[in-house]
Amino acid sequence: MASSLFSNAQHVDFDSVLEMNDPSMVAMFEALMASGLRGFLGCPAVVYEDALVDFFENASVRNGVVFSTVDGQIVKISEKLFAESFELPVEGLEELSEMPKDAIFDARSIVSMTGEQINLSGKKNSDEDALSLLWINLSGKKNQMKMPYRLLCDIMAKAISVKAGSFNAITVEKFSLMTAVVCGVKMNWAKYLFGILKKMFAAKTKQAKGFAIQISALLATFPSVELGEASEFPASKVLTKKTVLRFISINKDGAEEVSGAATKKVVSKKRTADDIEVAVPKKKRTSKKKSISSISSVEMGAVAEEAVSI
Repeated sequence: MASSLFSNAQHVDFDSVLEMNDPSMVAMFEALMASGLRGFLGCPAVVYEDALVDFFENASVRNGVVFSTVDGQIVKISEKLFAESFELPVEGLEELSEMPKDAIFDARSIVSMTGEQINLSGKKNSDEDALSLLWINLSGKKNQMKMPYRLLCDIMAKAISVKAGSFNAITVEKFSLMTAVVCGVKMNWAKYLFGILKKMFAAKTKQAKGFAIQISALLATFPSVELGEASEFPASKVLTKKTVLRFISINKDGAEEVSGAATKKVVSKKRTADDIEVAVPKKKRTSKKKSISSISSVEMGAVAEEAVSI
């Protein structure tokens, strides 16, 4: 059961990825660090499966604090403990709906492979902020993003927003999270991420379970709680120099295809009449009857002269 709790997780080994010989990819990870997420995304990759099962089965939210019992011991996680444990910023935007529209505008060009803005579409509702109703469907569009931002998109989908389902369908929530990192918008990550944690245990909420590594790290701060045997986090879900290179290799073909299509679009020229004549060979007609289309150019000229004399 515990393995399902980190099926959508993503962990970052910053020491490893920052050694990559890929300036654009390194710059993306440096932006993640500058945003204040290093402590959260890069905490020790250890999980306590038995303790996690207990925690998720017994957790609830009371007065803004997450309560649970693990091995018969009561544990409570407050926003303050959450922020201090991962050294999260406590100042900045608290809601993604507050994300500046000009930052969203800039991010759409920054992450694009061609430099043209990635299309956002949605329905406008007069009672709500139009920005909150925008959505971007990256199914077929995800390969229009530069490689570092395609990986950043996955990190935001799995490790931050913890949404189940396809990661190709990106809501404005995930794009706004990317914007915060790409454009350096200050976020109150402590409040935002703790809000996601609370949604995992609030009634009538479809928020997927996640933060397995982070919750394991928090449980380790309670000396009276017996955590059981520790397990290493799946290597395939840890972003290292090796796994990032594999990600690039897997996604490279699609990126080159889009890049090539964009290049062809720029250098293409209009076809001349001679080109069309060469490209489309004439077919021999087998019909014996003369049709309008089979009249020779000489006959057409004679008809034209008669029309002029009349």
